[in-house]
Amino acid sequence: MSKHAPPPQGPKDIEAINLRDALEERYLAYALSTIMHRALPDVRDGLKPVHRRLLYAMRLLKLDPASGFKKCARVVGDVIGKYHPHGDQAVYDALVRLAQDFAVRYPLIEGQGNFGNIDGDFAAAYRYTEARLTDVAMALLEGIDDDTVDFRDTYNGEDREPIVLPGAFPNLLANGSSGIAVGMATSIPPHNAAELCDAALHLIKFPNATVDKLVKFVPGPDFPTGGIIVDDGPTMLEAYKTGRGAFRVRARWTQEDIGRGGWQIIVTEIPYQVQKGRLIERIAELITAKKLPLLADLRDESAEDIRIVFEPKSRTVDPQLLMEQLFRNTELEARIPLNMNVLSHGRVPKVMSLRDVLREWLDHRKDVLIRRSNFRLAEIARRLEILGGYLIAYLNLDEVIRIIRTEDEPKAVLMKRFKLTDTQAEAILNMRLRALRKLEEIEIRRENDALKKEEAGLKKLVKSEDAQWEHITGEIKETKEKYGKKTPLGKRRTDFAQAPEIDLDLEQAMIEKEPVTVVCSDKGWIRAMKGHLEDTSGLVYKEGDTAKFVVKAETTDSIMLFSSSGKFFTLDAAKLPGGRGHGEPVRLMADLEATDTIVALFVHKEGRKLLLAATDGSGFVVPEDECLANTRKGKQVMNVKMPVEAQVCRFIEENADHIATIGENRKLLIFKRAEVPEMSRGKGVRLQKYKDGGLSDAVGFKLKEGLSWVDASGRNFNVGDLKEWIGERAQAGRLPPKGFPKANKFG
Repeated sequence: MSKHAPPPQGPKDIEAINLRDALEERYLAYALSTIMHRALPDVRDGLKPVHRRLLYAMRLLKLDPASGFKKCARVVGDVIGKYHPHGDQAVYDALVRLAQDFAVRYPLIEGQGNFGNIDGDFAAAYRYTEARLTDVAMALLEGIDDDTVDFRDTYNGEDREPIVLPGAFPNLLANGSSGIAVGMATSIPPHNAAELCDAALHLIKFPNATVDKLVKFVPGPDFPTGGIIVDDGPTMLEAYKTGRGAFRVRARWTQEDIGRGGWQIIVTEIPYQVQKGRLIERIAELITAKKLPLLADLRDESAEDIRIVFEPKSRTVDPQLLMEQLFRNTELEARIPLNMNVLSHGRVPKVMSLRDVLREWLDHRKDVLIRRSNFRLAEIARRLEILGGYLIAYLNLDEVIRIIRTEDEPKAVLMKRFKLTDTQAEAILNMRLRALRKLEEIEIRRENDALKKEEAGLKKLVKSEDAQWEHITGEIKETKEKYGKKTPLGKRRTDFAQAPEIDLDLEQAMIEKEPVTVVCSDKGWIRAMKGHLEDTSGLVYKEGDTAKFVVKAETTDSIMLFSSSGKFFTLDAAKLPGGRGHGEPVRLMADLEATDTIVALFVHKEGRKLLLAATDGSGFVVPEDECLANTRKGKQVMNVKMPVEAQVCRFIEENADHIATIGENRKLLIFKRAEVPEMSRGKGVRLQKYKDGGLSDAVGFKLKEGLSWVDASGRNFNVGDLKEWIGERAQAGRLPPKGFPKANKFG
């Protein structure tokens, strides 16, 4: 039998690890690395590590605003070689964004060359472009050499880099930030620096100030590209309280007259982070797909400033309606998210409110002030120590010279003879001969006195919290003045407005507004004649048919029709058949029953009220807006059952305080309007009681003005004394005054 070889034994130093534990540990390490060192900004200086390293490297290259430019390739090389071991393109993209005035509200880098544009074009390669720091960046770096912040070793241990910048500028909110980490993200829009300074000053004065108060100083974002924020105050307040929310930003536009009744829309500002080239391509695609029926064409006439021209399909189109359609379908309206998820104290990711962000920035400024003061105190102490040694040397100049000339170890002898420190003795030995003149002694004494005075002031500052906040207040006021709203850079660019409430009925918007006369015959044939006809006596009808309704309207109007079945129908005036011939039957446009007759036909107007009544004497008041029908089946408003039919539909004025009813039995009754309910649908209440027949007509009127009617000859009558006919609803009534029409109609 053959023997199988034993399996090979692995190395003895292999350690068995549970796969799940290993994955959890390593993924957590990756997640923390992404959160801490890549995606989320520090609340204190508002910068991510790549931005902080860029600014620090440029400072070491002496690229301050007063110096010349250097190639971006040099900057990127220094950053990735010393501080940021990532791809050069990622670092260059970060540098470019900090220089784009349409991407950053307060640019930190001043670029020279092609740094891209708002159309979405990319910047030139870094071998062609040049850069240097701006004043804003210098404010963020101010005092970095004065031990104001902690430093750490770089990735290879060869250099040192700052953990955070001193941040004398409220950069996090002023320039905003965005980033996606593992399991969390941040999105902070830019704000106005002067407004942030005002809020910070208020928070210093009133440490317990709430977000409700701070929002009065910081009403909302201030985007570098301008635009108009159309959110209401409570929505923005809630966003700043919770640190989460969004802002609706619309393009800024004006209506430009081009003569002869024509006009066009000019867009001068587009929402933040919207690429103009992509926006125009998208709108052009929608025009081609006929999804923007109100828009005929668009042109991009932009040079340095944005100028996008929109031409309407017709001069009768409402400009507000056209823009509302564009806002709803294109990026001319954008939703800018707010998610203030930042690193608190550079360590803990946390969603902060407006107050929390300002509070941590102010606390950081206080720490920077104390550290800078202590650093300066240490420098002063060292200098005073040296100056003390110099003064001793001047007082004993001959002896000092003798010791230096004759002694083998002059340093030790000087220290022992005059009780000097090592530093003082070293400074005396390093003095130049020219410094031994009398004038130098006077300068040393003057410097000594000035330093002691400064030292006393700094010690007082370090001990007093009130003095510290007073000093910080002065610094913030200087920042506010430098970037105030009166300066070109600090002027607020984004305004606030309320979005108009517009019902976007595109079919209605496309109709040209023209006068028409709607004519409906007794047998229900309807047509729309062009213009407002004053004389309709010459109109021709079908044999056996006569005129019943003649209504003056516009093509944009809705025509309302009330039938004897208690239904309302709504017709579009623009879709009615033309004036040639006899028109068409209404039954082709509305589902009228064969037994239905048309009781009323009129132009719809918002806000009016109607008095409805049936042949059995029941009725009620209904708002006209409740009677609009959306389909050809109509809307059942008055409930009637055969043989009862709807008989009356009249407008009733708001100031009408009485209602008059007349029956087929020729009995007239007048009662208070308040006795009749207002309903949106139903049968109503009994208006008048009858023994024989039913209701003939009803009308609402104002008692002081009297009751009017029109007789068969077209003459108007008015009766003011109506006491004998006034009663209560549901009574029988009395015979009307002499001269009342025999048709028992009010006219």
